[in-house]
Amino acid sequence: MKSCPSMMSLLHGLKPREGAITRLLGQFVRAESPSLEKAAVDRFGRIVAEKWKRRGAKVRLLRQRERGDHLRVEWNLSGLRDKGQILVLGHLDTVYPLGTLKRMPFRLSRGRAFGPGAFDMKGGLVIALFAVDALKQSRHMPQKRVVFLWTSDEEIGSGTSRRAIECEAKRSDAVLVLEPALGLDGRVKTGRKGVGEIEIVACGRAAHAGLNPEDGVNAIEEIALQISRFSSWNQPGRGITVSAGVVEAGSGTNVIPDKARVVVDVRANRAGDMRALERKFRSLRPILKAAKLQIRGGFNRPPMERKQAVALYDKARALAKEMNVTLGEAYVGGGSDGNFTAASGIPTLDGLGGVGEGAHSPEENILTHALPERAALLAGLLASL
Repeated sequence: MKSCPSMMSLLHGLKPREGAITRLLGQFVRAESPSLEKAAVDRFGRIVAEKWKRRGAKVRLLRQRERGDHLRVEWNLSGLRDKGQILVLGHLDTVYPLGTLKRMPFRLSRGRAFGPGAFDMKGGLVIALFAVDALKQSRHMPQKRVVFLWTSDEEIGSGTSRRAIECEAKRSDAVLVLEPALGLDGRVKTGRKGVGEIEIVACGRAAHAGLNPEDGVNAIEEIALQISRFSSWNQPGRGITVSAGVVEAGSGTNVIPDKARVVVDVRANRAGDMRALERKFRSLRPILKAAKLQIRGGFNRPPMERKQAVALYDKARALAKEMNVTLGEAYVGGGSDGNFTAASGIPTLDGLGGVGEGAHSPEENILTHALPERAALLAGLLASL
């Protein structure tokens, strides 16, 4: 029978370390790491790697040519090899460009830490470090190998990291995702929509808008008609949303445009709806005579369905209750790397990171008093799974 630390003992050991947790968060936030800046992401990755090496973890760089290198951290102080694996996911990159710190510096105010990426998701990276500290202090090591996979491109679709994520997930018995919690009550995420991007290019025929407009085929009109058509596919009650997000066209008011482009955000709750929506886009045909369409893209993150999270959520809720904390759950429209692992059939619980608000905004912030609590929850899960 596995011996696990009490949740109150973990929490009591972590609460006095709130200041240390917050200071490390400040160091991480000040190391800017925009997704598209490989050198910056790699600099931050080296900082994170060093923190893990000090804790006796085995760190391996998964090198990338254009994107930042991913970090694979194996924490297995017990030396066990045949008891299974737990995968913990997070990302090094943020949505904020270099220089954001000048106008949005890391600061503390009224129990909150502000700064680019503090909430999404450098707080989660800090929580992981202090969770393993708490386990070492309690002398209750996980019985399974724990792999922390910190990727460099989650905010831009996980193009270079998806293969590594799915490979590690298939070796794992459970996946814990340190994306931020939902709401100031810290709800974990037990479901996410599938997310995709469809690009439609309309090709028409250029002409002079005054001299011979009848000879032209207006690509803007074609795109407008297509937007009107696919907008009717929205079914909010089923969790299906279709939204034109970018439109590009035209060179001058006196020219009938021969090309127009729209990029569409598509989301769905269920894999079947996702595939059906892709088929509908592929079946679009021009409406204006002599117009042509080019259709590219599709879903890049499958849905994370609740059935993959239920057992882990029940476990996490019971552990939180031992700390006198009520842990709620939420279904959200945004995607994460947990979508990939859940779609691979691996039990996955998301939203185990920091508690705060304002992700991807100038007011992004995280509640500092909740950091020890979230670290204790992660520690309890690692020790008991």
